[in-house]
Amino acid sequence: MSGAGRQLALLLCGWCMAAAVPGGLAEEGCPAEPHQAARYVAAVYEHRSFLSPDPLALTSRKQALELMNRNLDVYEQQVTTAARKGAQIIVFPEDGIHGFNFTRTSIYPFLDFMPSPHSVKWNPCLEPHRFSDTEVLQRLSCMARTGEMFLVANLGTKQPCHSSDPGCPSDGRYQFNTNVVFSSNGTLVDRYRKHNLYFEAAFDTPLEVDHIVFDTPFAGKFGVFTCFDILFFDPAVRLLRDSEVKHVVYPTAWMNQLPLLAAIQIQRAFAIAFGINFLAANIHHPSLGMTGSGIHTPLKSFWHHNMESPEGHLIIAEVAKNPLGLISTGNTTGKTDPSHRKFLELLAGDPYSEKDAQDVHCDRAPKSTTNASPTFNSEMMYDNFTLVPVLGREGHLRVCANGLCCHLLYQRPTVSQELYALGVFDGLHTVHGTYYVQVCALVKCGGLSFDTCGQEITEATGMFEFRLWGNFSTPYIFPMLLTSGMTLETPDQLGWESDHYFLKKRGLSSGLVTAALYGRLYEKDSGLWETPPPHIHTGTG
Repeated sequence: MSGAGRQLALLLCGWCMAAAVPGGLAEEGCPAEPHQAARYVAAVYEHRSFLSPDPLALTSRKQALELMNRNLDVYEQQVTTAARKGAQIIVFPEDGIHGFNFTRTSIYPFLDFMPSPHSVKWNPCLEPHRFSDTEVLQRLSCMARTGEMFLVANLGTKQPCHSSDPGCPSDGRYQFNTNVVFSSNGTLVDRYRKHNLYFEAAFDTPLEVDHIVFDTPFAGKFGVFTCFDILFFDPAVRLLRDSEVKHVVYPTAWMNQLPLLAAIQIQRAFAIAFGINFLAANIHHPSLGMTGSGIHTPLKSFWHHNMESPEGHLIIAEVAKNPLGLISTGNTTGKTDPSHRKFLELLAGDPYSEKDAQDVHCDRAPKSTTNASPTFNSEMMYDNFTLVPVLGREGHLRVCANGLCCHLLYQRPTVSQELYALGVFDGLHTVHGTYYVQVCALVKCGGLSFDTCGQEITEATGMFEFRLWGNFSTPYIFPMLLTSGMTLETPDQLGWESDHYFLKKRGLSSGLVTAALYGRLYEKDSGLWETPPPHIHTGTG
């Protein structure tokens, strides 16, 4: 389903709406302040690519170009459509031109030669014969020029190297998974070579991380990275140390994994966490679990997730040049909110509200005994989560693992015939990548037994008003809120209170699938620690 047009969040003290204009552009409907008046039109295309029938087989450059030109023909059509609607920048997905599952040898005919944009000023559309094996770059350059828009695309590139280079592969060339950026006149502005490869034997990891920021006349600075990069400090977080980077372009070929890492889920969480616009283009192969693209701002998203349709999808939206952030610090709700008062009492260690595992009522006096249900363990995202079931119409739950304690203060208008659980994980994730996470997650389970908690589901009916929080030891926390039918929701409030990070939500549009605070401790990946970028708020103590 597409997510443009949903009503979104209460931001601090004021209401804010998001709407899509039927037959026109998706637009922001929040009251514009003078410094926010400037907007631009962005486009992302989720592409159902033509794939090689046998990516392991050796082929010729001519045959490789025949396949890639079929995909480029579709790109050209989308640029024409986007241009008619005033798009100033368009983003295409990772692997959209050449495909995937190649070996190092079999991908070679699909690779373009990539000169360094830092040392060579080049417009491939106007100078097509300057370098050989650049046919794909030439077509992309001409699309940008004809459409009069910035264009971001992903392709495979090659760079010869000499045996005197200690990093040079034995075949005498580097092969990179590369994003390219073209200006509206077709000039090659920059390139980014993917650093965090995801089981991509055909490509090399660059010897140094590319930290690529490009400037535009319509919206200022954009950062760029690819797919799996989003989970790591370099280059994704380091780019945002530059406070002038308010936008990110993100080609991806993402396989959805619920309940915590669906494509649109992590895209939106990144936009909220850093207070930026996030332009994400995914590949469209539902049979492989690959769908989910969007133009995400901190306050709302225009997204597409469709596991049924075989067709690609173009998203066009008008967004603010200077996006409003959602993150708050301290008590902005005030003492008139009863749920917030209870929250503050719990943080202060009120003896009537803080129990070992479960407190059905959290008020000035205890109204129920604790430990109505024991904690249990279940696998979620290949990690061993500790969970406690969510029972009754209201209550306060706490569940801990290692140093992280997660809390849930909730009310439910009715109790559905579904099992929900509050889960915690604080440890090193080691499947399909190695990285350290701290997670607090309220999830709908796949069935009514505890061992189904953590399974992938997309439909739910349970409605909640809740506050979720934890004593995280990292400032890098990605808030996730997903409801039935793969619907993105916006938190009413986020931020730090007494060294706890919290998420508050009332008025869900449909049944809750996942509400999570997904924390990343980058320093426990490799011993690296950096000062958070200016977009990130930390606890004030």
